[in-house]
Amino acid sequence: MKFMRSARCSLLAILVLGAVAQLATAQIPVGTTKTGTFVWDGQRWIPAEEAPPPPAPDMQEAVITVDEAPPPLPVYEQPPCPAPNLMWTPGNWHHGLFGYYWVPGAWVPVPYVGALWTPPYWGWAGGSFVFHSGYWGPHIGYYGGVNYGGGFMGIGFAGGSWNGGVFAYNTAVVNVNRTVVTNVYVNTTIVQQTTIVNTTNVSYNGGPNGIQHQPTTEEQVALHETHTPPTTFQQQHITSAASDKTNLASNNGGHPTNLAVTKPLAAQTVAPPKGFTPPPPRPVAELAKAQASPEVVAAAKTATTKTASVAKPTPPPAKSTPPPPAKTASAPMAPPPPKTTPPPPAKNAPMVEDKSTPPPAKNVPKVEEKSTTPPPPKAPPKVEEKSAPKSDAKTPPKPEPKAEDKGKPKPKPKPEDQPKQ
Repeated sequence: MKFMRSARCSLLAILVLGAVAQLATAQIPVGTTKTGTFVWDGQRWIPAEEAPPPPAPDMQEAVITVDEAPPPLPVYEQPPCPAPNLMWTPGNWHHGLFGYYWVPGAWVPVPYVGALWTPPYWGWAGGSFVFHSGYWGPHIGYYGGVNYGGGFMGIGFAGGSWNGGVFAYNTAVVNVNRTVVTNVYVNTTIVQQTTIVNTTNVSYNGGPNGIQHQPTTEEQVALHETHTPPTTFQQQHITSAASDKTNLASNNGGHPTNLAVTKPLAAQTVAPPKGFTPPPPRPVAELAKAQASPEVVAAAKTATTKTASVAKPTPPPAKSTPPPPAKTASAPMAPPPPKTTPPPPAKNAPMVEDKSTPPPAKNVPKVEEKSTTPPPPKAPPKVEEKSAPKSDAKTPPKPEPKAEDKGKPKPKPKPEDQPKQ
């Protein structure tokens, strides 16, 4: 009995395995001999090398909130655009398990003709900083008024526009390789009209010290259009930046070394939104004269003044403190003239002293010789005090003749005067 039961179990197992094998082989196309890894697409098994790449995740679904403000934006030079129809994606601060890290800027092939990139930004909401991911769309959307440079001056994009099926670059603010990229123009007016002045390089919108800019009508319209998330290669670029420890703000102090990459990312083609067509071509002269709408111009000026009133209280004290020392430094500049005046008297003083000192030395002995006889009351006491050291050597012979001079005063002094003459 035990043998019969074990035989039945083994037969059932063989039947189940056979059915599974038939089901698996039925999904493989007839006439193929491929072996290896297969991917189930929901209906059939497809060889892994023929399977399309997985779609990029929608970053709008992943909400990142942080209590700490992102570091200021570093200032760097944009690498030249190496090929036509590449869109600049500026560098930005992202956040991961180890805090903020820098994602270098890069040139990216557009997913479809006519696509424009809206960069990500950090915004203040509910007492925290919320990350808003970037996306591709027919128009530039709202990115918080953050001035990333490279054409993203705070509102819209002043670095160029689609001209039919080719992208034209505004070299007034975008760096391109002129030998390869020839569809260019210069328009400084629109750059000034869309620039939000950001002297402190704040990298977030709202809050006590952030950029104070609300979406314009054009930005609100673009916000509700059909968006394409970052490409798979853009996501890989973000992941590789997170794995590089030198990009961490905790390691570089908010000053990353790898600010931008020169080599463009790989291309990934995506179908454009339904009903979308690129704008028609226009003469380059018209692109050079294009201007922003009055609403955009007013919004840029308003955001500039609000940012100045919020973000400049800290810089002014730093700037006002150096001026006082500058004024005090100018006050001591008066002393140099007196310093120049003392040297001449110092030089003249020794000259006078040298000439004045020798004459009194010569005149004193002469006065002593003449003053010894005539002025007994006044001259001798003064001359004796000064000539005392000199008279000691000469006085011993003089007192002896003076005692004898009482009888014969005149004959002795005469022979003494002759040798002196």
